[in-house]
Amino acid sequence: MDSSATTLILCPKLQLKNDRSSENDQVLVFDTTLFEKQPNLPTQFMWPHEDLPYGAQDELNDPPVDLKGFLNGNQESIDFAAAQIRTACLDHGFFQVINHGVDTNIVQGAHEKMDAFFNLPLTKKLSIKRKPGGLCGYSGAHADRFSSKLPWKETLSFTYKHANEPATGLDVVNYIKYGLGKEFEEAGYVYQKYCEAMKKLSVSILELLAISLGVDRSYYRKFFEDGRSVMRGNNYPPCREAGLTLGTGPHSDPNALTILHQDQVGGLEIFSDNKWRAIRPRPDAFVVNIGDTFMALSNGRYKSCLHRAVVNKEKVRRSLVFFVNPKEDKIVRPPQDLMQREEARKYPDFTWLDLQEFTQNHYRADTTTLQNFVQWLSSNKQTQP
Repeated sequence: MDSSATTLILCPKLQLKNDRSSENDQVLVFDTTLFEKQPNLPTQFMWPHEDLPYGAQDELNDPPVDLKGFLNGNQESIDFAAAQIRTACLDHGFFQVINHGVDTNIVQGAHEKMDAFFNLPLTKKLSIKRKPGGLCGYSGAHADRFSSKLPWKETLSFTYKHANEPATGLDVVNYIKYGLGKEFEEAGYVYQKYCEAMKKLSVSILELLAISLGVDRSYYRKFFEDGRSVMRGNNYPPCREAGLTLGTGPHSDPNALTILHQDQVGGLEIFSDNKWRAIRPRPDAFVVNIGDTFMALSNGRYKSCLHRAVVNKEKVRRSLVFFVNPKEDKIVRPPQDLMQREEARKYPDFTWLDLQEFTQNHYRADTTTLQNFVQWLSSNKQTQP
């Protein structure tokens, strides 16, 4: 690798158990215009062979969950949708929803504003750079956190408080306006409206999850009603050597639910029936992944979805992601009426702040995040005075 062709800056790194980095490591700046001039892919972006895609990927052909009947209160449709979700979550923790009630103009507007952000000069994007351990801001390949197996992507993230009222709570608007400048205030309002739509959609999904598990319909909805979720835009630039890298490596999300809208390029894959399966994009659908937090809330009944994102050689791929989280101090434990007599707890009580601290400062999310978090939590409690 010709290091002179890659811009590097000095920046402290987080000490993560499954990423060998030190405070003296140099941090790569994700500037694809520079990488295109290099003959080979920088080694920081190369992934192990076992993680990489190979050959043609089968598509997952599960039928989407139609929410129209649920939203109209049709009991037969509600029961059918809940049964679909139960089957999917017991198997691989993934499903898509259609007829969800989200205005297509809201979705299109969010994509357009996110596209405009990623087309800004790198210096402007870096003006809202995410701080170490933080949840909000711009990140290029997560190079500020990791030194190897870097994802071929850049992201813009910000938080959204579920308890906000549109007239008084404009946390997204204010973050965008003060971070990027008043000229981006309109984009902030577009993102704010998108987050409000995602919160509303998440309520429907959480109610169906409760029904599918046989617990009180309102249990999970109430659990998350004062939560603080994270909205993220992902940009996956084209890569000449796409077969050597990944846009996102194999992992399960640590949050509760992930609601994603992808463009038409494709690249999302989930692990089902012992093989990676591609998810064909459809503009009328939202992708829903079960995350580690909800797996704990179901006492392990529902699987946290193992997934990854591949990159395209010629086309840029973009997606909008809404990570549903509870309030930081909420105790994560399964509802009592879910637990059968003398059934053992699979995971100890923890707060979302505990898991957030673990994944932001101590561990790189992968396929075994929750298991390692439980060990870390137990070790921390034993060492506390």
